[in-house]
Amino acid sequence: MWDKTLKCCFISYEADGSLAWLTLDRPEEENRVDLRMAQELREVAELLQHHDARVLIVTGAGAVFCCGREETPSEVRKSGADSVVHWITERRAADTLASLPMPTIAAINGDAIDHGLELVLACDLRIACKDARLGVTDVCSRGTVPWDGATQRLPRLIGRGRALDLLLTSRLVCADEALEMGLVNAVVESRDLATAAREAAGAVALGAPVANRYVKEAVLQGLDMSLGQGLRLEADLNILLHSTRDREEGIRSFLDKTTPRFRGG
Repeated sequence: MWDKTLKCCFISYEADGSLAWLTLDRPEEENRVDLRMAQELREVAELLQHHDARVLIVTGAGAVFCCGREETPSEVRKSGADSVVHWITERRAADTLASLPMPTIAAINGDAIDHGLELVLACDLRIACKDARLGVTDVCSRGTVPWDGATQRLPRLIGRGRALDLLLTSRLVCADEALEMGLVNAVVESRDLATAAREAAGAVALGAPVANRYVKEAVLQGLDMSLGQGLRLEADLNILLHSTRDREEGIRSFLDKTTPRFRGG
C-alpha cells in the first residue's frame, strides 16, 4: 500500500476512496511518452494491482492529453532490428493501461494524437472535451506503423473501414466526429470534463468490483474468441462470482429490497 498521492517525474497519481486519478505530467513536452514516462507508468500500474481503487481515470496535465512519443534516435534505427524492437518494447505504455484489472476511463482534456490516441484506446471508456482532436499521423508524417496498439484496438472499436481511414490518411477528427464514430463515449465542455469523468467513475464504482473486473475480462478476451468460446467464458466467470461475498450481498439486497453495498471480494 502507498500514500494517497504519488508524484513521479512524469506521472502523478492520486487516490480518493474507490476512485483513482493518473495524470500524464509532462506538459512542457505535450505529455509525449518517453522511456521514463513509460517506466513510471508500469511502476504505478504494478502498485495499482494491490490497491483498492475500483476505477482509474487517466488524463493529461496542461492543455493536451498526449501528443505522441519521442522519435526513434537515428543511432537506434541504424543499429539493427533487435535494437529497434528493444527500444519499442521499453516505451510501450498502452499495454500497461490495458492490462489493469479495474475499469479505466480516459478523460481526454485536449489533443490525443499518435501515442496519445493509443493510450486512449487502451482505456475502457473515453470522455473528451469539445476542443480535443484525435488521430494517428505515423504513416503520413513519419513513414512508420503505429506500434502501441492503434492498428489493433482502433478497428475493434470503430470498425475496419473507419480505422483504415484514420490510419492511412493521418486525418485528425474533432471530438464530435469521434463521438459519432464511437471513438469516444461522450463529449463535454472543457470546464465540465473532470466532473463528467468523476460522475462516470462513480456510476461504475457502484457496481460490484469483482463483477466489474469479470465483465471487462469477458469482453476483452471474448473479442479474440469464437462466439461459443466467449459464451463459455461468460458462464465460467458467472460461476466464479457465486463464491464471492459481493454476490451474496447482491442476493441479500435484492431479497430485502435495499441498495447493495459491494466491498469487493
